[in-house]
Amino acid sequence: MSAPVVVLAGGTGGAKLARGLLDVVGGDDLVVIANTGDDVELYGAYVSPDPDLITFWLADRIDARGWGLADDTFEVMDGLRELGVEVWFNLGDRDLAIGIERARALERGTRLTQAVADIARALGVSARVLPMSDRPVRTRVLAGGHWWAFQEFMIRAAGRGPVEGVEFRGAAAAPATSEALAAIAQARAIVIGPSNPIVSIGPILATRGVRDALARSRAPIVAVSPLVRGDVLKGPTVALMHWAGHPLSSDGIAAAYAGLADGLVADEATPRMATLETDVLMDTPTRRRQLAEVTLEFALALRARADRAPGTSG
Repeated sequence: MSAPVVVLAGGTGGAKLARGLLDVVGGDDLVVIANTGDDVELYGAYVSPDPDLITFWLADRIDARGWGLADDTFEVMDGLRELGVEVWFNLGDRDLAIGIERARALERGTRLTQAVADIARALGVSARVLPMSDRPVRTRVLAGGHWWAFQEFMIRAAGRGPVEGVEFRGAAAAPATSEALAAIAQARAIVIGPSNPIVSIGPILATRGVRDALARSRAPIVAVSPLVRGDVLKGPTVALMHWAGHPLSSDGIAAAYAGLADGLVADEATPRMATLETDVLMDTPTRRRQLAEVTLEFALALRARADRAPGTSG
């Protein structure tokens, strides 16, 4: 394998860009480091929403809803409701099967990294999808005076702000996996996906060893803005960016990644960071591939400029 392209991703935006990069570089040269701060255990299953979302996109198995497996059925959820169970987290039957098998694997002592890899392989994914850590990290959001587990904040509280606090419980004690650190060290380019900077990328960066590995890497690091024409397509980004003190603009995204990213890909330029101004909407396979192409070209051009000795031309 040549030096890989590494994507830090969580949520739909990061998964879509990873799918575009799969078309550009191929599975053998693509590594996606996924947020696991959203993971939850319920229905006897270990549910890992972001690694699964990324896997389903890479397998071309994503449902038209934007989550879950295409054409899945919901007989188990219907059965639970019939028994009087409150089903606040909806899972399709095959999606639930994946979570049950992952729980069984973890109970046998399998690392989360291996459990995720086994599922990706079973679905025919050639790229590597790596959890950020094998140890648990859980994102919690303070809103309305109550600390919510992230999935409960999104579903039970409908992601409503104002957000009063965010924490990544367990991150300080959760080392990044050796596979994730090796991928960062070997990368030819590192792309921060167009994911929520606070709760999708934030847990990855909070995982022990990740920021140091990124600082040591010689690869260019570029972030792709999750904002399309100054707006958010989905999720609680507005409330979370407001809590973090960042404006909802390219300036705010650049501020969120200050000292980390070398450049920003966005549809609005910012003086805070080298910017590739381009359309970042990914509503078709062609747009996903095009954004992936120009993002990678931009990253490698930044690397070429950084490697050029002072006073030389070319």
